[in-house]
Amino acid sequence: MRILEQKKVPYQAHTYPHGGAAVDGLQVAQMLGQDPGQVFKTLVTRGHSGAYCVFVIPVEKELDLKAAARAAGEKSVEMIPVKDINKVTGYVRGGCSPIGMKKQYRTVVDDSCQHWDTVIFSAGKIGYQVEVSPAELPQLCGATWAPITKNS
Repeated sequence: MRILEQKKVPYQAHTYPHGGAAVDGLQVAQMLGQDPGQVFKTLVTRGHSGAYCVFVIPVEKELDLKAAARAAGEKSVEMIPVKDINKVTGYVRGGCSPIGMKKQYRTVVDDSCQHWDTVIFSAGKIGYQVEVSPAELPQLCGATWAPITKNS
């Protein structure tokens, strides 16, 4: 949220109860009373080249690894181990945001985000989400759009 304020990007903050543990994305959408297609999760992968790639997809969908690799310009990608999330991103599992990672990684957002006036994703801490216009994502995290989910 500090980054959004610094960059003067309009946003709406959302919170949900969590008990200190990661909550499934579908449950987050339900707790926020939002369509699961509008609530996005952040996934971190490592490409064949060794570079990390970030993918942002609706919580109700599954990442298509082949489509994701194509979109990132990689031969292949695989999910990083959960234990490496903090080391790579600076965030914890369940609180990973595409904005404000330790480094700026290649970031691809599922093109379904363009069907929404706003999208919701983690604010960088479990229990906190932010809602922004998808048009802001290229400025905020260098994101591009591509169809990267299974059956999209």
